[in-house]
Amino acid sequence: MTGHARWQIRLFVVLWLLFLWQFAHEPFNFLVLNTFLGYLPIEISFHLSPERPRSGVLFWLVVLLWLVFYPNAPYLLTDLFHLSLLNPYGVDGLLQLNLHVWIYFTYLLISVLFCVILGFWSLNYVANTITQRYLRGNSWLQSGLVLLLTFLSSVGIYVGRFMRIHTVYLFISPELITSRLLHMWTPTMLVFVGLMTLIQLIAYWLVYLAYHSQMANEQGINRDKSLKDNLEQHDQQK
Repeated sequence: MTGHARWQIRLFVVLWLLFLWQFAHEPFNFLVLNTFLGYLPIEISFHLSPERPRSGVLFWLVVLLWLVFYPNAPYLLTDLFHLSLLNPYGVDGLLQLNLHVWIYFTYLLISVLFCVILGFWSLNYVANTITQRYLRGNSWLQSGLVLLLTFLSSVGIYVGRFMRIHTVYLFISPELITSRLLHMWTPTMLVFVGLMTLIQLIAYWLVYLAYHSQMANEQGINRDKSLKDNLEQHDQQK
């Protein structure tokens, strides 16, 4: 992603958070915090590349920080259930044409699409960066890394949604939540984690296809242009 695109994203998230702060009221004022937390792993990933940070220790610290916050991005998918708070269905069982409902639907969906799509981009980018830096660009190892990170993300979503353990608790009082994390592994929890992992992998695959198809097209165009320029230079030399 180019630096220009990154600054567009930063400008949008600042303006969108200010907009939500002003206009998203109860019971949807949670969108400000959730959108901000969903954006953090995206911003953190901007500061990684195969070349930087140069220090291996600092590189892995940034990766760990990204991993801690990354579940907040796909977590917004579960916020879609809050639409039920708007009672969108009328007595006839059909969706109502109520502007209040559709305005908040728009608020929620913009935050979800923004954080989830760019979150999957950051997942692909971080996995690719680790692979290029330490695993010699092996595509199979990268796929395995994506699978592992997605599973950990699903566990994080479960912890946040059902155990109500906030990301910042890991920094404030990690000793208080360790016991709860160790005893959370139940069949129901594992099924939920499996479902969320499946959803994320399919969404990631679609984003991956779109992103790499575009890159392949751009490389093909640049290759054709370079070939055309070389032929023109060769003709001029004759």
